[in-house]
Amino acid sequence: MADAKLQALREKFGNADGGTLFTPKYQKIADKIFSEGGKRPAPYSGIPTLLDAPQSSIDDASTLQVALYGMPMDLGVTNRNGSRFGPRALRSIERVGPYNDALETAPLHEMFVADIGDVPFSSRFDLGQSHKEIEDYVAQIIATGAIPMGVGGDHSVTHPILRSVGKYRPVGMIHIDAHCDTGGSYENEKFHHGGPFRNAVLDGVLDPERTIQIGIRGAAGYIWEFSEMSGMTVIEAKDITDGYLPEIINKARQVVGDGPTYFSFDIDSLDPAYAPGTGTPEVGGLTPREALRLIRGMKGLNFVGGDVVEVAPAYDPSTNTAQNGAQMLFEILSLMQFSPSLPKK
Repeated sequence: MADAKLQALREKFGNADGGTLFTPKYQKIADKIFSEGGKRPAPYSGIPTLLDAPQSSIDDASTLQVALYGMPMDLGVTNRNGSRFGPRALRSIERVGPYNDALETAPLHEMFVADIGDVPFSSRFDLGQSHKEIEDYVAQIIATGAIPMGVGGDHSVTHPILRSVGKYRPVGMIHIDAHCDTGGSYENEKFHHGGPFRNAVLDGVLDPERTIQIGIRGAAGYIWEFSEMSGMTVIEAKDITDGYLPEIINKARQVVGDGPTYFSFDIDSLDPAYAPGTGTPEVGGLTPREALRLIRGMKGLNFVGGDVVEVAPAYDPSTNTAQNGAQMLFEILSLMQFSPSLPKK
């Protein structure tokens, strides 16, 4: 390096703090995050919240554009339980964001977002009652004009969410998962985590022809005939390659179109190498990098809600599953910044 260049760098950056940047678009973001002297809140301090969002309550949801909330309930699992601890696990993850380089947004600083706590379940034992309370809670969020973004809990929670989100018109869905979750009744129970989307279609709140399911794999394809027969688009994990990802993204955008769309992300869509802490792990899944590309490719779609489910932290002492779950939640939240349904508040 020439002496003159080194001297110029010293003059420009030698006394600049971490909140002083010289590229206008970066300084714009830094102005939202840093205070004087390059100071920002320590990620490990304060009360843990989802994505370090401000803490609030459903009573104040009318001031929000996006309401983050937890659903600590796993009464619908068919294999390993423990996702009732998912919301708490994601709240414990620090340093996700605040800037999304790929989507060029700092969602917590550019939207009114808060963690409004958990659905106040009245029973730890009654699956039907728990689903009803989720449906009512999400209906309250929607009534305020905020977009609901939830953290489960097992995947059965998405059915009551869709009953509220799609109450007045069926919605489309981007669904990233290892399983189609369109199975029938098991042992006289049809509201388990393996069947929420069959139930939602039959309730008239989910449009199967505007639904795409990505990452599907495992030895249970024979029980998911409902997906095919109802008109859902299914992309199997074995067909997902770097070269095919752009085509999958284009297909997803075509399937859901410009209508209202829900985004549901099951952490078991990731290979167990990256997310062992889940109820039904399936080998041969997505890498986090592939999942990020898929999510980011949905920028500009008309999202009206979303969730991340099935994080069961007890099966992953490394906390990688929760880390990946929090990152996916952040990516989906970032998409809301560009949704035509984002309320103007």
